[in-house]
Amino acid sequence: MNAAPTASVIPALRWMREYRREWLKQDVLAGITLAAYLLPAGIGDASLANLPPEAGLYACLFSGLVFWLFCSSRHTAITVTSAISLLVGASLGPIAGGDVSRFSALAACTALIVATLAFLGWLLKAGAFVHFISDPVMIGFKAGLSLFLASTQLPKLFGFKGSHGDFWERAGHFFSHLGETNMAALTIGLLALAAMVLGKIYLKHKPVALFVVIAGIIAASFFGLEARGVKMLGTVPQGLPMPGLPHVSWDEVNQLLPLAMACFMIGAVETAAIGRMFCAKHGGRFDGNQELLSLAAANLAVGLGRSFPVSGGMSQSLVNESAGAKTPLSGFIAALIILVITLFLSGLLHDLPQPVLAAIVLFAVAGLFKVEALKRLWKYYRAEFVVALAAMLGVLGSGLLRGVMIGAVISLIQLLRRASHPHVAFLGRIPGTQRYSDLARHSGNEIVEGALICRPESALYYFNIDHVRDMIVNKARSLSPAPRLVLLDLSAAPYVDLQAAQTLISLHSELVSLGCQFQIVEARAPVRETLRLEGLEEKVGTINRFTSVSDAVEKFLSVPISHTGTKPTTN
Repeated sequence: MNAAPTASVIPALRWMREYRREWLKQDVLAGITLAAYLLPAGIGDASLANLPPEAGLYACLFSGLVFWLFCSSRHTAITVTSAISLLVGASLGPIAGGDVSRFSALAACTALIVATLAFLGWLLKAGAFVHFISDPVMIGFKAGLSLFLASTQLPKLFGFKGSHGDFWERAGHFFSHLGETNMAALTIGLLALAAMVLGKIYLKHKPVALFVVIAGIIAASFFGLEARGVKMLGTVPQGLPMPGLPHVSWDEVNQLLPLAMACFMIGAVETAAIGRMFCAKHGGRFDGNQELLSLAAANLAVGLGRSFPVSGGMSQSLVNESAGAKTPLSGFIAALIILVITLFLSGLLHDLPQPVLAAIVLFAVAGLFKVEALKRLWKYYRAEFVVALAAMLGVLGSGLLRGVMIGAVISLIQLLRRASHPHVAFLGRIPGTQRYSDLARHSGNEIVEGALICRPESALYYFNIDHVRDMIVNKARSLSPAPRLVLLDLSAAPYVDLQAAQTLISLHSELVSLGCQFQIVEARAPVRETLRLEGLEEKVGTINRFTSVSDAVEKFLSVPISHTGTKPTTN
């Protein structure tokens, strides 16, 4: 087998050949630190997914064993995430019908479908699709998600049972049942939360969550918290599950597709965002398609390992980087540590108080609500703020799955809105030069008397050409007297489709009826070919690569005005 294609599919084969001995110590230390973060995160997110705690450990374990081989980013850590976990937990209940074993099988099947979608995306080289989900949508989605997560964890923190339903139902239930608060549960939960906050301030990039878990287990035994009505995590089975395909019917697979699509979108966007960030910081080339393959491999392993979908985790990846990781080997080492814990030490987790776990989750999800990002959108980008707000309210009012879909639809609508209304610049001469730029941006530019010079700043397609035509015609009609020349600069239009070319012919007819000469300049070669093929050159004159805006204006100004008050046509 040729090594080059294999190394392009499995990047680890490439960087392992360049591995330095001095890197091993740093990767081992980073792996230990990362495992300390993944352990409580896996347990906490499993509870969000309404799955037993061992499911979170299995997810971190199996995904970590394979992700490092395929990822292109050297610092990205694969893990369970709050967003996907809660999405799984909120969506599978109605399908499972209260059957715990069915719930686990459906979650594993969801991971396998995510793996399939990611693999197909890799085959189709669809890595760029993640850019279609805009930042404002993700800001709004995460803000809504953080509030929804809080509504699920606050009852656990206060020591009473929560409710089901959307955010408003859960929030109403919480406030109406505050009288049932268990003070022992609230005290241990608040102490855990305070420790997390102080740790973030004074012990940055340290495994504070792990220390909190250990302290919570010790406190539960020392103070007899279970006897005081504080719920414990319970038994975490020791050992590993038998790998295999979950027993799910084709009808259930069909029902899982929307959930899997949502998990895939979130996972792909998050993993790509993390990879781009680290490549920009440390150098190197980010490969969005390669990240799809790594996501596919990780979710395949997780699905066969009977757990639930995973993706790149931002906080875990930052911990991995700050701990000194040099290569993805740190993620593999973290997975090996979790393997040891799962095989031999999982019984120690039995006495972990649920309020402590709720505090860890609440602290983690607080980072999803980006107040500064929302304030910035409100101050500088009101339209984007509306998009973020719509995504947030979609999550709160319609649930997580529909909230993701609302965010995706808003992103596409936003993209289509911008593409269908490209900016049309009306140009003036830059003083003292023969160059031309947008009059709206540069009011000091000189207007060429008798000429309207316009430049659509986009490719011209069937869905935006009417907007461009209307902008030009309306501008020509608004001028008094009407311009004698309308000069269309196509230098910023890399492509013109069939309908756009035909619409330019109708634009010529409208302008002629207004008494205007119409001329096209600076069109690129593919555009010139399309316009000639549609016969536009026969109407507006030669469209070549030699005539610039400046040349056309100079020629226009050199032709004397006839006694009728118009310049003779030069076509």
